[in-house]
Amino acid sequence: MTHVHDDVHHHSEELRAAARHFGRRRFLTVSGAAAALAFATQLPAAGAVAAAELDGRRVGEYPFSLGVASGDPQPGSVLLWTRLAPRPFEPGGGLPARRVGVRWELAHDERFTRIARRGLATAHPEFRHAIHVEVEHLSPGRVYFYRFRVGDWTSPVGRTRTAPDPGAHNTALKLAAVSCQAYHDGYFTAYRHLADEDLDVVFHLGDYLYEYAVNATGGARAYTDRVLPAVFNRETVTLEDYRLRYGLYKSDPDLRAAHAAHPFVVTWDDHETENNYAGGIPENGVPPEEFLLRRASAYRAYWEHQPLRAPQRPEGPDMRMYRRLRFGRLAQFDILDTRQYRSDQAYGDGWHVPGPVLDDPARTLTGAEQERWLLAGWRASRARWNVLPQQVVFSERRDRPTADYTVSMDAWDGYAASRRRVLAGAEAAGVENLMVLTGDVHVGIGLDIKADFRDPGSRTVGTEIVTTSIASGKNGADRPSNYDRITQANPHVKLYSGRRGYVTVALGTESARADFRTIPYVTAPGAPVATAGSLVTEAGDPGLRPA
Repeated sequence: MTHVHDDVHHHSEELRAAARHFGRRRFLTVSGAAAALAFATQLPAAGAVAAAELDGRRVGEYPFSLGVASGDPQPGSVLLWTRLAPRPFEPGGGLPARRVGVRWELAHDERFTRIARRGLATAHPEFRHAIHVEVEHLSPGRVYFYRFRVGDWTSPVGRTRTAPDPGAHNTALKLAAVSCQAYHDGYFTAYRHLADEDLDVVFHLGDYLYEYAVNATGGARAYTDRVLPAVFNRETVTLEDYRLRYGLYKSDPDLRAAHAAHPFVVTWDDHETENNYAGGIPENGVPPEEFLLRRASAYRAYWEHQPLRAPQRPEGPDMRMYRRLRFGRLAQFDILDTRQYRSDQAYGDGWHVPGPVLDDPARTLTGAEQERWLLAGWRASRARWNVLPQQVVFSERRDRPTADYTVSMDAWDGYAASRRRVLAGAEAAGVENLMVLTGDVHVGIGLDIKADFRDPGSRTVGTEIVTTSIASGKNGADRPSNYDRITQANPHVKLYSGRRGYVTVALGTESARADFRTIPYVTAPGAPVATAGSLVTEAGDPGLRPA
């Protein structure tokens, strides 16, 4: 059955139903369900009813175990993040349920001799002592350094950068795209190399977290020097499960190094909640109120652990992730959410021969409201490059070069009418330099976006850069096993690489260059980085060619 969801309503009725029924739900403990249901009320209270305050000098263990991060840079402001967690592998993070004052500083230099802004933030127990500080009144296009302090403890130093002035005729911008970091599939070595890159911003395109169990030896990491607690050796379902799993992921030193080095712009895909869910429809056939409890838990924990601004704070199982960032006149970034509002996957999901359901205009990948927002933003854009950071492969991707080919029901191929509307909107808005950034599939791909994928000779209307995974899929291969089938079936594929890593994109006024940066293995630490291939597209002449 195909479902279309109203993407503006909130799920209060479902949550009320869940509140009546959660005692019978075996997969949720009573305490876990109660925590998940407390979203309307479990917000920091004001005045006398607020949680008691803990003197920072009473924090007896290092509280910045999860590092620091910054995100969503704007010309005059940046968002700073940290979370106090002396013991991130324990429920509660090792702190009592009390407020903690956290001092923060933003400086022009790494030694903090020239302070630009400073202040005091409150880490609330309701948010598991995470803080989100929106620092205003900054200069555009500038590098800043930041840190936090609690009692006698000082955090690592982070480096961030504001966006250029909206009217600036900036001529260069370098970004990176990353996705898919299954902790149990290997080390996050790619992030260590990413931290050393000279970048303006990093886009995380989903699967920051995986819900699957991580055993005592860390899966493919095969630890011999540590034993992970049993709390990780189960699938994440409750709010505490997700919070603990972020604690595990953010304990990784390479991930922390990347966050400290660059501002991140994050969006999610499915595994931050559950594999291949579609809107309010779970992968497995549990009742909708059960799944919405889980989704609310997952969204709340995501917010708590990411450098996101106030408009992204969730309300129950709803969280607005789509948003727009401008980097001068050079680039506009329209960050999408292709998971929360989508219709159910056609034909039972998986890979399927294309059928008439894919052309049903009532089916959507973005939801109607987000689609309208995207097309309106393109109509108003004055940017040289209009970049679309999003989750699943946008271009057609046939699995074999014969007439019985199948395509992925979870990607844009499964929502062909939705893709046609987006491309028609881009054309109507006069978007000349459309670039789509994609994750999800654990391979690096460069594709030409065609006006009509059924006709290889049709116009190229944009480019798609698919980044490989950070760790998901384990080591991979330089040449994936399906290389010949994919490249023969899809002549618009210009590069196909199967190792782990990330992609960097250098945008200029005349051209853009994508470098596919890969490492040879992730099942052991310390792998070197190399460039598997590079592609260039010229402004005003869409299409990719070898650099």
